Amino acid sequence: MKKILMAVPKGRILEDLKPLFDKINLVPEKAFFDSSSRKLVFSTNRKNLDLVQVRSFDVATFVKFGAADIGICGSDVLEEFSSSEIFPVLDLGIGKCRLSIAAKKSVKFDLESKSHIRVATKYVSVAQNYFSHLGIQVEAIKLNGSIEIASQLNLCDFIMDLVSTGKTLEQNQMVELKKILDVSSHLIVNRTSFKTGNEEINQLIKDFDVA
Repeated sequence: MKKILMAVPKGRILEDLKPLFDKINLVPEKAFFDSSSRKLVFSTNRKNLDLVQVRSFDVATFVKFGAADIGICGSDVLEEFSSSEIFPVLDLGIGKCRLSIAAKKSVKFDLESKSHIRVATKYVSVAQNYFSHLGIQVEAIKLNGSIEIASQLNLCDFIMDLVSTGKTLEQNQMVELKKILDVSSHLIVNRTSFKTGNEEINQLIKDFDVA
């Protein structure tokens, strides 16, 4: 039987995954939780399942094109990276935060007087959809990191980014102005892999569902 490959995001979400994996008795090899490891693909105690660690946004890409059968990614990624090949099957209830609009403390979120704004974000599609519904023309500048500095250097009017505790904004003399959506991690499946009715995938979904 072909091995199932699950794509999971790198970074702090791994800490949330530890207790979840424990509940379903999914044990990755030791290097999986070692931040100094350079490995990308990891074996597990399930002989038909391997894990691959990639960037959060890349999880959706891997699942979309069938390079990974199943994956874990945030609802922010699903909102930005819409595809009919990706089937969200379960909200895992971990990695909770929010996608929000923020700006320097001196900037007011007064959109009634604006017909055009500039937003720095990696969520270009979300930003364009949000502001177009408000009848405001938006110039979305795509940045993949250090979004806060764009505001400090007057590259944009606002930023749109993930907010958890708000400490990063506070440290950069910024304030959260408007929540766009709540975010949590979801289990997603490649539609083709799901339609094949693979027993291993279905069992994995059931395990996560009762965890």
